[in-house]
Amino acid sequence: MTLVLHNTLTDRRDVFEPADPNDVRMYVCGPTVYDLAHIGNARPAVIFDVLFRLLRHDYGADHVRYVRNITDIDDKIITAHRQSGEAIASITKRTADAYQADVGALNCLDPTDQPRATQHIDDMIAMIATLAAHGHAYEAEGHVLFSVDTFPDYGRLSGRRLDDLMAGARVEVQSYKRDPSDFVLWKPAADDEPGWDSPWGRGRPGWHIECSAMCDVHFGDTFDIHGGGQDLIFPHHENEIAQSTCAHGGQPLARYWVHNGFLMAEGEKMSKSLGNFYTVHELLGAFPGEAIRYALLQTQYRQPLDFTRRALGHAKRALDRFYGALREGSEPLLTADGAMPDAVVAALHDDLNTPRALAYLHDRLNRFNRADDASRTALRRDMLNAGSLLGLLQQEPQTWLTQKTTAPGAGPADDRAVDSGDDTGWIEDMIEQRTAARKARDFATADCIRHDLAEKGVILEDRPEGTLWRRV
Repeated sequence: MTLVLHNTLTDRRDVFEPADPNDVRMYVCGPTVYDLAHIGNARPAVIFDVLFRLLRHDYGADHVRYVRNITDIDDKIITAHRQSGEAIASITKRTADAYQADVGALNCLDPTDQPRATQHIDDMIAMIATLAAHGHAYEAEGHVLFSVDTFPDYGRLSGRRLDDLMAGARVEVQSYKRDPSDFVLWKPAADDEPGWDSPWGRGRPGWHIECSAMCDVHFGDTFDIHGGGQDLIFPHHENEIAQSTCAHGGQPLARYWVHNGFLMAEGEKMSKSLGNFYTVHELLGAFPGEAIRYALLQTQYRQPLDFTRRALGHAKRALDRFYGALREGSEPLLTADGAMPDAVVAALHDDLNTPRALAYLHDRLNRFNRADDASRTALRRDMLNAGSLLGLLQQEPQTWLTQKTTAPGAGPADDRAVDSGDDTGWIEDMIEQRTAARKARDFATADCIRHDLAEKGVILEDRPEGTLWRRV
């Protein structure tokens, strides 16, 4: 089957053909580590994790390299330092560690490499020097800027005409610029700011050159896929293309550009003032990470997504049903065997059509609920295999069904107030007491225990092999 991706550069669906099938290369812009990641940051992490899994399925895990950078020097980081007084190294380590934990909780695989910008300052300086030597960059008042008019294709990715462009994001129009669209490659650093020695004085890199240099170090002149959020198309990715192409003698930076759509929250643009600004860390306190992932995959990646807490409640209940089915039988199947269902692979090959892939999972679940025991094993295996490609159904079913989460605001059925302590031992003690009461034919006590547990959101399932329980 053939993978088709919407290529922002051509504005069409293109068949994906890697330059080297034995070395498929994908670079995705990662976080700027100045604060906790919000749910908008989680969408590209999840989407490109699915693409990473699909490429590994298609070409083999040993033949795919995925690089996701960490921006650990930036104006926002310096601002956070000045406002809090916390050391920059402490801010970047703390927030980078939090990001890793958050996306790990969303079942994202670790990329092949996760370079930090500060590890590649010398590479950035070398690339800037090359651009200056070839007439694509100039120095002005301690800054080095890229001269946009030296790159005729500028604006091709975003579809913007150069005459209509203003200065890029994160920079203001300054008098030392030859053209308002010229962007900073290197800037002087104040005494109280991080800085590095360079041919242009002590300073630090501009945002855009960071990714170009890291791409160059890890992948060379040209690689297969460059990904990120739609908000990065202009100016970040447009500027990456310009500086990398000019530094590499006209060679393109990436052959396919893939961008996920914007994310809304509760029907409006996400904003702290509107009370709909969700960090991943906050949501993980109320919902399992897998439910967040499921909710993000319910909409095709290029489409705008309205992310709501109610949708997370629905996602949690849907996963409850899947894990309930996987728990059926005396010998639960806990791992996939790699035999991916053709329908799921076909859905993902169709420009990562995750809603269609999820629909296949629900079809398997519906068939499972109607099937006899002889047919259920194959259906469960199908669900596990499909889930592994989507990064879902990765837990042992009993662990999922008995985990404790609170989900206030997810919907009427999820507004129960639950304390944060681990009550698993108490629940199992109550089940033992109920079992003893049933053996003694004290059905009134057994029914009372079942009712008390139900009040706490614990549902019992009596099986020939014993009583199982799950939370709702």
